[in-house]
Amino acid sequence: MNKTIEKIVSLCKQRGFVYQSSEIYGGFGAVYDYGPLGVELKNNIANYWWKEMTQIHENIVGLDSGILMHPKIWEASGHIGEFHDPLVDCKQCKSRYRADELSDNINSEKWDKIKCPKCGVTGMMTSPRQFNLMFKTQVGPVEESGETAYLRPETAQGIYVNYQLVQGSTRMKIPFGIAQIGKAFRNEIIARNFIFRTREFEQMEMQYFVKPGNDDKEMIDWKEKRKKFYIETLGIDKKHIRFHEHGEDELAHYAKEAWDIEYDFPFGWSEVEGIHNRTDFDLSRHEQFSGKNLKYFDQISNERYLPYIIETSAGLNRMMLAVLADAYWEDTDNNRTVLRLHPKIAPFKAVICPLIKKDGLPDKARSIMEVLKPHFNVLYDQQGSIGKRYYRQDEAGTPYGITVDHQSLEDNTVTLRHRDTQKQDRIDINNILGIIQKSLI
Repeated sequence: MNKTIEKIVSLCKQRGFVYQSSEIYGGFGAVYDYGPLGVELKNNIANYWWKEMTQIHENIVGLDSGILMHPKIWEASGHIGEFHDPLVDCKQCKSRYRADELSDNINSEKWDKIKCPKCGVTGMMTSPRQFNLMFKTQVGPVEESGETAYLRPETAQGIYVNYQLVQGSTRMKIPFGIAQIGKAFRNEIIARNFIFRTREFEQMEMQYFVKPGNDDKEMIDWKEKRKKFYIETLGIDKKHIRFHEHGEDELAHYAKEAWDIEYDFPFGWSEVEGIHNRTDFDLSRHEQFSGKNLKYFDQISNERYLPYIIETSAGLNRMMLAVLADAYWEDTDNNRTVLRLHPKIAPFKAVICPLIKKDGLPDKARSIMEVLKPHFNVLYDQQGSIGKRYYRQDEAGTPYGITVDHQSLEDNTVTLRHRDTQKQDRIDINNILGIIQKSLI
């Protein structure tokens, strides 16, 4: 199957998963809006991540920190000094590129020999210059006298500056974690591949505070837990998931060890989540810049120390794109496109269809819908042939079709259609709820 990102983008727009932001004004670059199905799918993924972190693990709690924070935080974290991408421009066509996408040796490359990918002219590239990725804004009533602030480029720092407050109020003991889902903003030079790289996105991060010396073991444990989430919870084919270890030349300034969980997208293997051993870098920096003592008192060993941090950092938008790409299937034998989403993350679990619009069938279908609605999202559809209704919902990833016909009025049964196989079973209406609930486990 020729699974391309363009086909996924088209399906997402047609079925209401993702729209280009501000489309009626010509669009706004690298920003997307999530439609009725998209917001449901995104929320379902986020809810399972949240459950995995805060409900399953009794030593991990949640946080929702501010998007705007004290500017000193970004100085301490290294974002003001280190958070740059190398930028080059083509003097001929004015196209802009990240230098590291055109050359692996950006510091030694002679840019007068680089060909522009867009116009094809050689020797018109500017020398690389550093471009800070943070969005600036002003805090205060008058812009000229306001204080410079930044939209956060990550959610992690909000966890670090609150870690001591969280630990004290919850009486957590090391090891413990803090989880957060929230918006982050990066002024990407080149944003592409649909919702993979955008200027506004959502992060799902968990920072796990451990005793120095135990960090290597915790790193191994969290790598396996996170890989398992993609395969067992999201239902992604394990052949499409792999680990990539950062080499010495790839490691961030804060990292002792770093791994990416990569997915095999239509445009190639790319990162969906990072797992990092950040040592005590962040806490030591915030201790230095704030002047506050951030050490943890370990009652068992009767010592004070700055914890090491094992970070799991996932992009919700990228995770959703991986789910969509993995589920996309062109069933050429039946001339249909199907999103084979796991039922538990599908936006809608079932579509309820009266075979015709009369003879009491719509009323019977509506009564079934009223029974199911309190438990999960369902749809009612009576427009078009039953085959077209089924195929519309196959594209939307809806796992079950429930058809009410004249026999339903006689013996209280319906036809239950399974999305992937198109198999149809005749079942008692009273059993519908249990059958669907069982598939959501």
